Amino acid sequence: MNNRYTIIMAGGVGSRFWPLSRSEKPKQFLDILGRGETLIQQTFRRFKAVCPEENIFIVTNSDHKDLVIEQLGIDPSRVLAEPFRRNTAPCLAYGTFRILEENPDAVIAVTPADHFIVKEDKFSEEIISCFEFARDNDALITLGIKPDRPETGYGYIQADQKKPVKGLKNLLKVKTFTEKPDLDLARVFLESGDFFWNSGIFIWNIKSILAAFEKHLPDTYSVFEEGKKLFGTEEEKSFILRTYAECRSISIDYGIMEKADNVYVMCTDIGWSDLGTWSSLYEHSARDKKHNAVVRGNIFSYNAKGNIYNILPEKIAVVQGLSDFIIVDSEDVLLIVRKEEEQNIKQYLEDVRKATGEKYI
Repeated sequence: MNNRYTIIMAGGVGSRFWPLSRSEKPKQFLDILGRGETLIQQTFRRFKAVCPEENIFIVTNSDHKDLVIEQLGIDPSRVLAEPFRRNTAPCLAYGTFRILEENPDAVIAVTPADHFIVKEDKFSEEIISCFEFARDNDALITLGIKPDRPETGYGYIQADQKKPVKGLKNLLKVKTFTEKPDLDLARVFLESGDFFWNSGIFIWNIKSILAAFEKHLPDTYSVFEEGKKLFGTEEEKSFILRTYAECRSISIDYGIMEKADNVYVMCTDIGWSDLGTWSSLYEHSARDKKHNAVVRGNIFSYNAKGNIYNILPEKIAVVQGLSDFIIVDSEDVLLIVRKEEEQNIKQYLEDVRKATGEKYI
């Protein structure tokens, strides 16, 4: 148990949840589901069930370090502040070398801060099984989610059904990774039974992931390895500032997982969602007989159906004649967008930025 560690990646900007998600408080720091916990608090709680609390590290943007400490009550030494956003590979190199300084026998789980999981007990069981397998094997494990629809918004993992791990029938060798498919290909993936959604949750032992960095991302490995004696010291901050200035931006999926030959997938159904869009939030929200979801607010709805509402609690919204809309009211921005058009929110956000600067971002 003491060798189990977790790295929670909390550096995202959550732009698709604008206008609630802002640069000063992105979606992982919001109670986006209206359940009394922010997304990062939910993630932290889930991993405390499978890993000692003192072995959990959060990697976040330097602007949000104080917010992490405030929301989690975590020791500040456990919050690793990135000076720039450089995608997930440098983020995980940072976390891994920091853990190496503390425990060279660590087995590490990696997770985004902003995912939603319904079946938390089953999730814990699966993560513990992965911890135990990764402890004794040179394996890079990813959690694969059994798809229930032809989703085009997720990456997919093809599992080799002929190569289950002895004693762990749901742990299979990975054949291929596939980026977000079009609808026709997503239907083929669903029907085949061989493909699983890529959750972005990983488990491995520290020796395996460091070897993978050295082999597949030698430039990233070398810049962090040069300062390995500085982690956990007063010089760590200045070293990281220099290192991130040199690092290229690259994801762990593209940089390592899609290239390595020791990748396994734990195939599971845990009620997972990455909560990447308002529509995905709608799917996980309670709905009335008109299929409207009220995340927050006092809504008077007439001849309206299939909408999702998030309104400030001190306001009243009267909505008539709208169907399948996203209606979000923050203190200074009102967003009304068709659900089928929500992929354009990033562009709307950029238009607002160009016209008004950073005030509403």
